[in-house]
Amino acid sequence: MGLDVRKKTPPSTDEWLKEVKNDPQASEEGMYLIHNGVVRKTPKLKVREGIDDGTSVDRLEFSYDEKKVLKIVEKTKNMKGIFHVKVWLNEGILEVGDDIMLVLIGGDIRPRVIDALQFLVGKIKNECVEEVEISGP
Repeated sequence: MGLDVRKKTPPSTDEWLKEVKNDPQASEEGMYLIHNGVVRKTPKLKVREGIDDGTSVDRLEFSYDEKKVLKIVEKTKNMKGIFHVKVWLNEGILEVGDDIMLVLIGGDIRPRVIDALQFLVGKIKNECVEEVEISGP
């Protein structure tokens, strides 16, 4: 992964909600969840494992495999009670505070929507993306 400075403009989650609520399947939905992952200053090693090596994140190099993401989106759409799944992923060199991903899940009841969101985001993070934390200039 070379240093590519491109990054995308995130979509409007308000527009996403308008779109899915106007779909005929919306009458089956009782809950929508939106996930917004952002670049944080604290390194993943410290957050997940408690290891503090004294560094902080200044930028994040981020890329993803679109084909894998689309397959996981389809699996999520096929989960019981899930009617809408929208995913947007950024790419390139991202700064602290930049959006990494936006996800919207719409479904019939809370437990199914929460499970679908956890499944989708977990699969994307563990199987589809490459993240390199960058410290310093």
